Amino acid sequence: MIAVPDTSVVVDGRFKSLLLDKDFVKDLERIVIAEATVAEIEHLANDGKSSGISGIAELKAIFNLSKEIFVPLDYYGKRPTKYEIAGAKKGDIDSIIREAAMDLGATLITGDMIQKDIAEAKGIDSIHLKPYKKVKLRIEDFFDHETLSVHLKDGITPVRKKGKPGSIILDKFDKIYNEDEIKEISLDILERAKTTKDSFIELDEKGASVVQLQEYRIVITSPPFSDGFEVTAVRPVKKLTLDDYNLADPLMKRLEIAEGILIAGAPGMGKSTFAQAIAEYYASLEKIVKTMEKPRDLNVQPEITQYTALEGDMAKTGDILLLVRPDFTVFDEMRVTNDFKIYADMRLAGVGMVGVVHATKPIDAIQRFIGRIELGIIPQLIDTIIFIKNGEVNQVLDLEFLVKVPYGMSEADLARPIVEIKDFYTKTPLYEIYTYGEQVVVMPLKTRRRETSPMKRLALSKLKEKLNSELDMPFELEVVSDSRVALYVKNDDIPSIIGKEGKNIKALENSIGFSIDVRPMEKSKSEKKGRIPVQVDFKEKHITINVEKKFARKNVKIFIEDDYLDEFSVPKSGKIKISNKNPLSEQIEDGIMDGKNLYIIL
Repeated sequence: MIAVPDTSVVVDGRFKSLLLDKDFVKDLERIVIAEATVAEIEHLANDGKSSGISGIAELKAIFNLSKEIFVPLDYYGKRPTKYEIAGAKKGDIDSIIREAAMDLGATLITGDMIQKDIAEAKGIDSIHLKPYKKVKLRIEDFFDHETLSVHLKDGITPVRKKGKPGSIILDKFDKIYNEDEIKEISLDILERAKTTKDSFIELDEKGASVVQLQEYRIVITSPPFSDGFEVTAVRPVKKLTLDDYNLADPLMKRLEIAEGILIAGAPGMGKSTFAQAIAEYYASLEKIVKTMEKPRDLNVQPEITQYTALEGDMAKTGDILLLVRPDFTVFDEMRVTNDFKIYADMRLAGVGMVGVVHATKPIDAIQRFIGRIELGIIPQLIDTIIFIKNGEVNQVLDLEFLVKVPYGMSEADLARPIVEIKDFYTKTPLYEIYTYGEQVVVMPLKTRRRETSPMKRLALSKLKEKLNSELDMPFELEVVSDSRVALYVKNDDIPSIIGKEGKNIKALENSIGFSIDVRPMEKSKSEKKGRIPVQVDFKEKHITINVEKKFARKNVKIFIEDDYLDEFSVPKSGKIKISNKNPLSEQIEDGIMDGKNLYIIL
């Protein structure tokens, strides 16, 4: 028998393995490799493709093995033109190899079922080599049950990351691998990726290859892209469900109705692991769930179909998904402008979207959209931002579209459309996003309040002292803005406060240095039935709510104006202490700094 292998079984090493089969070799008279196969491998190698580099190594190995088994090796046929090589994906090279087998009366050895079927249709004997069965990979020798990733580079001590996000250690190996050893490991990975189930080469460019090899995501780089041969392999250590995150009930309820979710976090913090959990959670709710990934590395159940970029274009993938009509789509690793536009297009089309973005702070996830998507439609695209840090949900943000005067401005004619970013749990505004002239402003509110709150506290106290000395009547004070206050007095006292032609109020404004809005006491929010005003002391590590001792050991509900905060049992001392680390402490402080009143209800 004369054997003519095609490119598919030469490059991935299956033909070399076949030559080690004694039953096959005993009937083998001659090995013939088509010049078309050599030309295709050479072309791939010159382009820096990993398949070309591995193909050359396999040609050498076949040549040496033919001598060991005493079977002559010849080359046959014409060398294809550059146009035929360019048309390799369309079958031009396969056609030349079939012709060589036909001319020689040889048996075609292939790993391509289409090639085998066409050969048999033309009367050419053929043998189809099945993909490798699952065997242990060389890269697996570097992993143990705690290893997250392995980093190999020629001439450098290999290291592996162990632990979990937020508590990772570097573990070094004793042996240093040279360039040839790294190449061997790379070739083993590439060969297995072409022939192993659930494996594929996602990217193969000059100097860089990205491989999904079963559960391993592997990046192989070489000169000229990198300064040496390097292999980086990443493997998910643990697959989590949404229950493992112990999410609060309000967030679980939000996930049931949310349709525009962003999962944000720094690299390696566990974003994709959380995205997997959300995808499977929606699938458990009998939703049709798909993913968009490049590369495809989410570890999800088989019911969830994973899509990559169709012909290298995620926009085409989006077009297909709109025809498939999923309930939810998880868009992993959104980076470039086109990704955000695709997310927006699909969300506006009614598809529930879960986007994954890199961000060092929660607000950075929104800033990725600014300039790429019109500001006014961002709240329609995104309703929930979940920030992941050290493998846990660190913060959740809520978006709302309002028309109001931006924070720090006082004139009513400055009102404009604003995207308000709030803490999901406390509903405390954290940022305002709006246009100012031609610029988009992202204004942090919490930071600004924290920096000025001691001064505001002092100013409010001094202001009350000043008014106490100026006014001989009961009043309440509310800060409206940095330059304006609301003064609540009884109806009968309003004329004397304002004075003839407003002289008294003007004099009072000049005295305290603030503009004053005089309002009737009946509209004061403090006179709501059943509410008992309380005072707050601000300490270095906590705040103290001073409740009368007669309420000791009773349960009270705490309100800041109309907003219910929490329920507490009053201690014997009558002093309720709340740590400054508790978000409730910040909410109380911010409310009081804004002139709001704190109450309890039994």
